[in-house]
Amino acid sequence: MAALFKDRQEAGRKLAARLRRFAHEPGLIVLGLPRGGMPVAAEVARTLAAPLEVFVVRKLGVPGHRELAMGAIASGGLLVLNSEVIEMLGISERAIAATAAEETVELERREREYRGARPFPDLRGATVILVDDGVATGSTMMAGVTALRRLQPATIVVAAPVMSRQAKASLSSSADACECLSAPEPFYGVGVWYDDFSQTSDAEVRNLLDGEAAHAPRT
Repeated sequence: MAALFKDRQEAGRKLAARLRRFAHEPGLIVLGLPRGGMPVAAEVARTLAAPLEVFVVRKLGVPGHRELAMGAIASGGLLVLNSEVIEMLGISERAIAATAAEETVELERREREYRGARPFPDLRGATVILVDDGVATGSTMMAGVTALRRLQPATIVVAAPVMSRQAKASLSSSADACECLSAPEPFYGVGVWYDDFSQTSDAEVRNLLDGEAAHAPRT
């Protein structure tokens, strides 16, 4: 089984070519999911001459079953809850608050690490492209879309070089547009499709945000 991409940078350049039609949309901004989504998002932002920002999403796992999401928190102080899961499992408000507080600590740490004192941008009326390096289940990206809706952008585009078919189908129904270069089946995992899938560090994310793409003019 051959890899589809040499590394995240190459994947980002190829994804950017697919996204060129959004280059002149009003208020275009590219948001990367940390950490691995940021190198991909940076290439997209450079190609489209759009500003680059980081969008931190932390899943709220059900106590005792952390892989199951009962909600999420995200950049901009957003809290999204899955009322269906909460009601079905009878999860108490206290348990929700405790989990949210725990994840908020990590979210705020990442926000400080990546953005410093720079405020999260106003996305009202913007065209937002939310980027990751790959999407397996789609739960984090889905939470990101739900959270972004609260910030009232005009359009939300989700994009990744590679997605599972299930995730692509789910995201196509929740976002305004869903773009990927390949949706292989069976999927196996995101890292399988890269020759180099080494971990992206917090320092690399910060450097990308401090770079040229982060200060591109709004279109």
